Amino acid sequence: MKKENQFTHFDPHGNAVMVDVTDKRETVREAVAKGRIKVNKAVYESIENRTVEKGDVLGIARVAGIMGAKKTSDLIPMCHILAITKASVAFHMDEENHEIEAVCTIKITGKTGVEMEALTGVNVALLTIYDMCKALDKEMVIKDIYLEHKSGGKSGDYFHKNRR
Repeated sequence: MKKENQFTHFDPHGNAVMVDVTDKRETVREAVAKGRIKVNKAVYESIENRTVEKGDVLGIARVAGIMGAKKTSDLIPMCHILAITKASVAFHMDEENHEIEAVCTIKITGKTGVEMEALTGVNVALLTIYDMCKALDKEMVIKDIYLEHKSGGKSGDYFHKNRR
């Protein structure tokens, strides 16, 4: 019998395994992850005005974040391959701090959660902003990446205690 808080990604001999979700029931599951990138004023204004030479930074980062979320099982060894039914990435501009917040929402009907997909989506979106702007600002900082909310499954709803 599994003890509470026992890691489930190991067999009795300590070998890494993918968790068996065969007997779990399918539920609607959703996860929202957030993260930020701090840029200099010139980069912030270039992104906002869509004048970055490489193109529409946020449009490309949105698509990259969605694509990244869909590839999570290829990147994180013990993640299950999931049939994602909703994937979105939104951006919120913080002019005062020259920061851009990325918000990734992932939804499925399935037997396991989508937290890792949402977190991967946020990371890939922010990395894409970094990649597209690195020639303009070498001091960019990606920060504050966290799971904001998740719902569904046996453990139910979760809201980050430091909601921003």
